[in-house]
Amino acid sequence: MLVSANETPSSTAPALEINELQAWYGESHVLHGVDMLVQPGEVVTLLGRNGAGRTTTLRSIMGLAGRRTGSIKVYGQETVGLPTHRIAHCGIGYCPEERGIFASLTCEENLLLPPRLKGVPPGAGMPIDEIYAMFPNLAERRHSPGTRLSGGEQQMLAVARILRTGARLLLLDEISEGLAPVIVQALARMITTLRGRGYTIVMVEQNFRFAAPLADRFYVMEHGRIAMQFVASQLEARMPALDALLNV
Repeated sequence: MLVSANETPSSTAPALEINELQAWYGESHVLHGVDMLVQPGEVVTLLGRNGAGRTTTLRSIMGLAGRRTGSIKVYGQETVGLPTHRIAHCGIGYCPEERGIFASLTCEENLLLPPRLKGVPPGAGMPIDEIYAMFPNLAERRHSPGTRLSGGEQQMLAVARILRTGARLLLLDEISEGLAPVIVQALARMITTLRGRGYTIVMVEQNFRFAAPLADRFYVMEHGRIAMQFVASQLEARMPALDALLNV
């Protein structure tokens, strides 16, 4: 799912500002007053046990979580009242856990499929050659059908696909889940490279050891609320509390 904004984003606004977010799936009340702040260029990780509300938070940002109340501002623009097709020009790239690779298309056809977001400067999307330099596996498999890609290659492709659109705020849901260590290391290098290029990244991660060295700040969720937040320099001091919340 790819998103961008009709209005020009404010250069001084946070990349993402969430206040008192409540969300429901039908009658099920899932999020209970979530507050988050993500500055441009940050890598922020949402930690928590399964069912804590992390994926629902990403889906709520995208307008995919049913009824929402509160405030979700993307580069200063309020989006919580908009349907998904109207959250269309804010410069967000969403990589869901299910990846969404088209099995009948080749790797490169999958990569070329998404359109460039409206309103982004010409050339804002990452060129194919840069993507292949970042993901050599995809360059080698460019003519292979989606069904022939490994799970790790599919995950690389899912992330690479949103980089072509010009999105600058990336929402990544469990991108390391179930992958071999060598692929996880490649994804970690990718996130480090993207942060160096000024991308803003919000990650949902179960793999604490993957997320810990990458993030500038952490939010820990429990029962649909933010139970704890801290910056990377506080990680060691917060480990006892994290261990209690996550059993890491």
